[in-house]
Amino acid sequence: MGQYVAPIRDMQFVLHEFLKVEEQLKELPTHAEIDADIINQVLEEGGKFTSEVLFPLNHSGDREGCTHNAETKTVTTPKGFKEAYKQYVEGGWAALACDPEYGGQGLPLVLNNSFYEMLNSANQAWTMYPGLSHGAYECLKEHGTDEQKRLYLPKLVSGEWTGTMCLTEPHCGTDLGMLRTKAIPNADGSWDITGAKIFISAGEHDMSENILHLVLARVPDAPEGSKGISLFLVPKYLPTADGKIGERNPIFCGAIEEKMGIHGNSTCQMNLDGAKGWIIGQPNKGLNAMFVFMNAARLGVGMQSLGLTEVAYQNALVYAKDRLQMRSLSGVKNPDGPADPIIVHPDVRRMLLTAKAYAEGARAFTSYVALQIDRELHHPDEDVRKECADEVALLTPIIKAFITDNGWIATSEAMQVYGGHGYISEWGMEQYVRDARINLIYEGTNTVQALDLLGRKILMDNGAKLRKFGEKVRAFVEENGTDEAMSEFVTPLGELGEKVGKLTMEIGMKAFQNQDEVGAAAVPYLRVVGHLVYSYFFAQMAKIALAKQDSGDNFYKAKLATARFYFGRLYPETATQIRLARSGAANLMSLEADLF
Repeated sequence: MGQYVAPIRDMQFVLHEFLKVEEQLKELPTHAEIDADIINQVLEEGGKFTSEVLFPLNHSGDREGCTHNAETKTVTTPKGFKEAYKQYVEGGWAALACDPEYGGQGLPLVLNNSFYEMLNSANQAWTMYPGLSHGAYECLKEHGTDEQKRLYLPKLVSGEWTGTMCLTEPHCGTDLGMLRTKAIPNADGSWDITGAKIFISAGEHDMSENILHLVLARVPDAPEGSKGISLFLVPKYLPTADGKIGERNPIFCGAIEEKMGIHGNSTCQMNLDGAKGWIIGQPNKGLNAMFVFMNAARLGVGMQSLGLTEVAYQNALVYAKDRLQMRSLSGVKNPDGPADPIIVHPDVRRMLLTAKAYAEGARAFTSYVALQIDRELHHPDEDVRKECADEVALLTPIIKAFITDNGWIATSEAMQVYGGHGYISEWGMEQYVRDARINLIYEGTNTVQALDLLGRKILMDNGAKLRKFGEKVRAFVEENGTDEAMSEFVTPLGELGEKVGKLTMEIGMKAFQNQDEVGAAAVPYLRVVGHLVYSYFFAQMAKIALAKQDSGDNFYKAKLATARFYFGRLYPETATQIRLARSGAANLMSLEADLF
């Protein structure tokens, strides 16, 4: 169904020309030996694996879906998924960015990030299986005991075992303080865990020999609310001391959710009936540990929508060049045919450029954040690590919400390019729209991300993190403000930076009087700040393209045109969103509930 070719040229531009990763990695002792050749080789091999092995399974996996056997309580994944996972493991892909101490290859996250874009473009549903495992790895690595790390991390790193995150229950999703799953201590240091979890991605499947569930539960006499939540490691099969598969643990899949999209991923209802588990971290401190997993997942969801945006754009572009319909308004462009290809029509170009710009902006953004995480983890200077951690905290909700909002827009536009054929499943486009829609919902809805950004990441520290990012923007504006060729990019960037500062102060003042003002403004506010981030990155990329536009490589002309489209057609949304954010809570809250 359709095609997928990894956008390696643009990935190389982002990594080598925009971010200059080789220079940045030389500052990190663990990655100082990574050079452009290594990076390019991984990208090229990753492109082959994703386009040749995973992409052909995407449409068939969507149609077939997963199969639940109620008698054995097992799940069978779509045809080819298990075999593709075997190739993934044998190729060492699971270990790419993991610690060599546990069998990993020790490559930087910024490179792994590019590979995950390819995986998500090729097959989002399949990618969720190893993607969740990486989150479990990160959580255990940071909060697990030495014995837990010794026993479990090598299996996760190799890909022999996979992982899940078990948070949501039938009566509580975002409000985890209401969860009811119970954990009772045993004399041997283990815990018996009983409860029900829903919406558990990759909760049961046949792709790996064991599944490690990270489960939130309450211990006896735990405080009420979120301060009384603990985190437990609950294996599907209890491992023996030497890491072999042992007794089956009573954590079972009761059913698979019937979903709008991502049919190839087993989204399970999981039942625990005295399942044996081991606590991760301290009792009643489970959310602190789980947030490592959740933040990794939020970055991962942003990557899912970037992947879908790219593959939807690629296929819509091929169709637009091939499909003949009507004549160009400015004169015949295909005199030998009965009509012109639809790419000659201005609004078709608008749809294509929307997807193209949102893909390229997200690629620069996510790669930048992944590099900051590498620096946060490995830079020898503690102050640099702290500065990077603050910036990653600020930008994480924007990655999750802004990129997934844009992915929904982009996949819808790409489907629209096809006209009626886009609505027909055999073309594959409607699947991208269906798959994209979940990304706005899970791992914290986009409204929750907006509240996190405005309420916790900005207002809670009086805007300190935002000001630091704003200083980078201002420095770039000042450096390039006198360059006439850059004015079309620098001027709107500088104006938006000033507007964000004023808007933040205004909302903060309103919030002192009424906290509902934060809730009313949060969603449009996040979109405004998202555009500030994209404007900053597009302006930097435009500067590079301007310098090289006469090099004979048309890549730079295309990059420059995309940046101009972004500032001309997508950036202006900020005016509306600022007005929405300023409109206040009264027009939302004054209507009595009974009058709806």
